Amino acid sequence: MPTDGTPATPIRRPRVTPDREIELLNVALDVMREVGYEALSMEVVATRARCSKATLYRQWNSKAGMIVAALHTARPLHFDQIDTGTLRGDLLASALKLAAHAEKETALLSGLGHAILTDATLGQAMRTALLEPDAAHLMSLIDRAVDRGELAQRPGAAQFLPSMLTGAVISRPAFEGVFADADYLTRFTDTVLMPALLNS
Repeated sequence: MPTDGTPATPIRRPRVTPDREIELLNVALDVMREVGYEALSMEVVATRARCSKATLYRQWNSKAGMIVAALHTARPLHFDQIDTGTLRGDLLASALKLAAHAEKETALLSGLGHAILTDATLGQAMRTALLEPDAAHLMSLIDRAVDRGELAQRPGAAQFLPSMLTGAVISRPAFEGVFADADYLTRFTDTVLMPALLNS
């Protein structure tokens, strides 16, 4: 114990490693998919992730902060890598990426459904982390098609493209009891998206 009036050296708590941070965020999203945002708690996440609640609070301060971080870092779709050379090819490749993650994406958006209507901060975070990047990607596909001459200009239907594609993914379980798969989204691309874009 110090006797010269010098304060004791503070205890340094090790920070979570980047890999462990991603693991914790994935656990948080998994729990939210299962129980929804309102029922999600730091205690449940800590138990599932085998860490203390204090660890989670040190990293993100609150449940909302944790989920916002998860939305920004734990979505592995990488739309920016898509460039097939044709509008149909780009749309189909984008749809197939969604199909590969349809179960998790549908559960994620469903888990956030009510919360984003009642929590403005969370709603904005979801739009920033998920929906706006997807919309920007889809608009870049349209603009490339214009540059290639496939479209004369950005069609009016382009503004509805993000909501149409997202809606196709998250609504199929409600209407048909199964998740959107590659066959379903291929048919959706050919019978809905392409005609809407080419004829508007």
